[in-house]
Amino acid sequence: MSETAPSDSHPQSPSPFVDAEAVLRAEFPVVVEIPVAWAEMDYFRHVNHAVFFTYFESARIRYLDLIGFRELTDEVQTGPILASAHARFRRPVTYPDTLVVGARTTELGGDRFAHEYRVVSRALNDVAASGGALLVSYDYAAGAKVPVPEGVRAAIRDLEGERVSA
Repeated sequence: MSETAPSDSHPQSPSPFVDAEAVLRAEFPVVVEIPVAWAEMDYFRHVNHAVFFTYFESARIRYLDLIGFRELTDEVQTGPILASAHARFRRPVTYPDTLVVGARTTELGGDRFAHEYRVVSRALNDVAASGGALLVSYDYAAGAKVPVPEGVRAAIRDLEGERVSA
C-alpha cells in the first residue's frame, strides 16, 4: 500500500514536492470532495473522529452508485450491507478545509468485497485519515448473504482494472 502520510515513529511535515491530492486521484477510481463544516469540529477544535466514517460513507455511496449496486437493491432487494469498518487518524482537520476522499475495492470475494478509503486535506496537502470496510452482498428479503451479482462484479472489475484481486 502506497501512502503519502508520515510514518508512525517519526512524524514529519508533508513534503512540499508531493501533491497528496494528485496521488489520491491517481490511485483511487472514485473521488468525492467534501467541504468541512464548522459543526463537524468538537471540543478539541478539530473534526471529530466519528465524522470521518461519514466521509468514508460519502465515497462508498458514490462507488456503489457507479457500480449499480444501490440501484439493484431497489430492483431485487439485493444490495450491500456493511459488515465492518475501521479508520486510522493521521492529521487533525479543522474548518475551513476541503477534503478529497477516495474509495477503491481491494479484494473481491464470492459474497463480499473490501473497500479502502483515504482522506486528503487540501489545507494540509497530506493524508488526514485512512480506513476500510467490508461489504457483504445481502438479500434483504431473505435476510441472508448471497453471492455478489455478476453485473456488480463486472462493474467493479471495469472500474478497478488490474487493481482488484479476486
